[in-house]
Amino acid sequence: MSFFGKIKDALQKTKAGVSAKMRRLFSKNKLGDAFYDELEEILISSDVSVRTAEEVVDEVREEAIGGKVKDEQFVTDLLKDILEEKLDEAPVPELRYPCVIMFVGVNGAGKTTSIGKVANWFVQQGKSVVLAAADTFRAAAIEQLSVWADRAKVRIIRHEEGSDPAAVIFDAVSSARARGTDVVLVDTAGRLQVKENLMNELKKMDRVVTREFPDAAFYKFLVLDATTGQNAFSQARIFGETIALDGIVLTKLDSSAKGGFVFSLCGELHVPVVFACVGEKIDDIAPFDAEQFVEGFF
Repeated sequence: MSFFGKIKDALQKTKAGVSAKMRRLFSKNKLGDAFYDELEEILISSDVSVRTAEEVVDEVREEAIGGKVKDEQFVTDLLKDILEEKLDEAPVPELRYPCVIMFVGVNGAGKTTSIGKVANWFVQQGKSVVLAAADTFRAAAIEQLSVWADRAKVRIIRHEEGSDPAAVIFDAVSSARARGTDVVLVDTAGRLQVKENLMNELKKMDRVVTREFPDAAFYKFLVLDATTGQNAFSQARIFGETIALDGIVLTKLDSSAKGGFVFSLCGELHVPVVFACVGEKIDDIAPFDAEQFVEGFF
């Protein structure tokens, strides 16, 4: 099955739910404020934020003229166009090499697994990769990342449990610079976005990379669980206030996620989705495609 097919399957429940609600809305054959209010509720029920839902419906209201709003297909196509434009408001950064990519996020979002998949993706693109096991709070995290390094056939820099994460990053970027490695992928400890001391630690690691590997492009990716719902927007906002985020890695799209918050991330926070993960296999990842996502959503 193609990755697009996996996206469609992952969003099948969302698409079925949205389509059913749209059919019921048009069966009432009513126009005016009530129609648009209900259309807004359909979007919000799919985890689109209130602000983004309001903006989208206002655009539908402006463009659906001449009575065409009565046509369900016309409005659906219009919604697709507007939502795709929301995703395009946050362009995906063009990766430059050598580069360092730091992965951050809350516990359970799937950071370590995502790093393994991203490492394999880079290898498939012909890039050399080294992993930095900077989640030193849990021995299990270091071991898990080592397993993924073996699967992706890439090097890993690791210290003992309890070591200074910044020291791991220092060794990883020093090694990458000496060997001419294309990509350094940094695993970090899962943390609640409200824990100030842990967020400050991220800033410290940020400074180490900037100081020790100034020639490398430095990206910060937030790993978000697609089943989190609108709380994902809060996570992205708070992490973004601590370290400037360059992109999102969206995980667990295969777990009946609604996914509507993605439109709000791009439209309001201007943080693009870079990779999407569907499934547990090492190759169940691909660069995010806005058009495919919208087609799977509606």
